[in-house]
Amino acid sequence: MSETSEFHEAYNQVIARYYDGAYETMLASGADVRFYSELALERSGPVLELGCGTGRVLLELTRRGLECVGLDSSRTMLERLRERAGALSPALVLGRMQDFDLSPRRFQLVYAAFRPFQHLYTVDEQLSCLRTVRNHLEPGGRFAFDVFNPKLDQVGKLMEPEVSDLRFQQGGCDVVRYVSLRRDPVRQMVEALMRFETHQCGQVIKNETELIRMRWFTRYELEHLMARAGYENVVIYGDFEGSAVEQGSPELVVVGSAPR
Repeated sequence: MSETSEFHEAYNQVIARYYDGAYETMLASGADVRFYSELALERSGPVLELGCGTGRVLLELTRRGLECVGLDSSRTMLERLRERAGALSPALVLGRMQDFDLSPRRFQLVYAAFRPFQHLYTVDEQLSCLRTVRNHLEPGGRFAFDVFNPKLDQVGKLMEPEVSDLRFQQGGCDVVRYVSLRRDPVRQMVEALMRFETHQCGQVIKNETELIRMRWFTRYELEHLMARAGYENVVIYGDFEGSAVEQGSPELVVVGSAPR
């Protein structure tokens, strides 16, 4: 079993239960939703989202009348998305982003919002994903995804102790997320142990933990991957407003086109 497969088995459990409350709070600005929505509307669909989770972005595009397909390797996430979607009902597929096959379907836009690409740990998996996506794009169609921009003053810190980084409401209870980090600079990997502490009436009633792993990337590494996978007109932004990449940029937002 690959590291990626192990990750997705874990992801079906604790993080899936807290996903909506945590990330709707964390990403309340909606900057990435606006970015991917604008790309999708430029292309006029059909659109495929990889790692669609519970539909934070996908359902917004569906509401705008675009023909949408969502793919995720977590059955739990897709079940939650179906519950949230109600009558919207975008087409949903259980599958892995590095080796899915939806042929003969082709898309004007494929995107992966909020860093699912960072759960591909090896170059082989990354190139497999990029090539699989390219083969599902219409000529000139685009692939867009985002990863965090690693902070050079932090990547050398092998361990960071547990801190509280997020508070949100879920099911009528207060939840506090605690995170501790372990880094492997040689493999460009970070492990985050997340602990979700649930409070009710001022009392702690539950603690659940989950370990996730993420691969970090540099700008030029991403450019090389895109070139090896056969993309053209590749641009990388430092945020979802389309700014140039700078040292303090929070994101690396990649957009590339399939050959015409």
